[in-house]
Amino acid sequence: MAISTPAREDGGTRGADAPSSAASTGPRPPRRSSRVLASTRDWLRSAAVPLPLNEGLSGRHNALGLIRIILAAAVIVSHGFPLSGRGEDPVQRWSGNQQNLGGFAVIGFFAISGYLITKSGTRNDILQYMWARILRIFPAFLAVLVVSAFVIGPLFWLAEGRSIPAYFSAYPTGPLQYIAVNWQLTIHQWGINDIFGQTPYGQAVGGGSVFNGSLWTLTYEWTCYLIIGAFVLFGVLKRFRILLPLLTLVLLGMQMARFAGAGFNSIVPYLGDQFLVNLGLIFMIGGTFALYADKIVLDWRLFLFCSALSVFTAIKGGFQVVGFPAFAYVLFWLAAKLPDALKRLFAKNDYSYGLYVWGFLVQQMVAQLGWYRLGYIPYTLICLVVATAFAWLSWHGVEKHALAIKGWGPGKGLRYWWSRVRRTAPAA
Repeated sequence: MAISTPAREDGGTRGADAPSSAASTGPRPPRRSSRVLASTRDWLRSAAVPLPLNEGLSGRHNALGLIRIILAAAVIVSHGFPLSGRGEDPVQRWSGNQQNLGGFAVIGFFAISGYLITKSGTRNDILQYMWARILRIFPAFLAVLVVSAFVIGPLFWLAEGRSIPAYFSAYPTGPLQYIAVNWQLTIHQWGINDIFGQTPYGQAVGGGSVFNGSLWTLTYEWTCYLIIGAFVLFGVLKRFRILLPLLTLVLLGMQMARFAGAGFNSIVPYLGDQFLVNLGLIFMIGGTFALYADKIVLDWRLFLFCSALSVFTAIKGGFQVVGFPAFAYVLFWLAAKLPDALKRLFAKNDYSYGLYVWGFLVQQMVAQLGWYRLGYIPYTLICLVVATAFAWLSWHGVEKHALAIKGWGPGKGLRYWWSRVRRTAPAA
């Protein structure tokens, strides 16, 4: 028997069997697929509009945070091969032994760092600049050393049935020496006693202890900070900014000479360090982008060209000469032009540094537990999750609080402290 529904005043019906109509319900919202297509079209239109680099990367409205997280994760993915006993990252072979995936990621880090640090140098005096640099690089680094020596090392030492007094009394590879010889960023002691010596990577290096094989790049980062600091001190970035691209060209010439077989050890031993030249070059390229950001235009056609050039040189050769500036341009274009939803990710919280400095150590811990036997993908995924947790703790427990005092003490600047000195100085 049919069930009738009460008639509506407008002649319609109300009930479960009443047909819906646009008149009764209003316009239907667009389907999700339509919204996605519309958003994609809007983004493509926006991405096609040329934009000066300084506008594209102004403030926090960019995707640099997301890109740095991806680069830090790429380092872990790359290290997952040797640390799980699976040989070299295959990208090393695909690139003709130019770089592995982690090496490409570190180059990206240095390009972005060069841009941001040079921008900082243009805004601050030398006191403010150095104070900010110390607060950014040292607290998290020292936290890794201390936790490694006084928490992680003892735990794995005890797990093997050995005593704490024996752990701390070991010399010269004990925990106290580990901190004493490494705290200045240059890594002289890679491990503590023989911990992690039985991991696949420990066996590959002859049974030695290696806690954190990623920290070696920090001394080169700090050296680049000091070079920019010298430019800040002498006003180069504001009055003689052409000197930075000139330095970049000098490093580029040294890079080309190095690949041509010329060595600098006999002339200036310090410049014979290939990592200093290589990483210093990409850092200064990023710095040059920063100084001329008002004149460099982010254009999708140049982005496509630089992307193709980066890939071609990464595969065929020449990446560390021709590919460096092209790769930097690609990163900066993406940072400025990615959709707003992606720009908001990690805009406030920068977990990339913590992910980088903790990644290798986490991978060694997971390998020591034997979980590398699960296979490369499960092992690497576990390491990424655990390292992300450590990065979260590093940011919220150490880094964020260190940066909060950036405006304290030396952060007030030379003018402030000079005025204080003049006010307190006794009258002649």
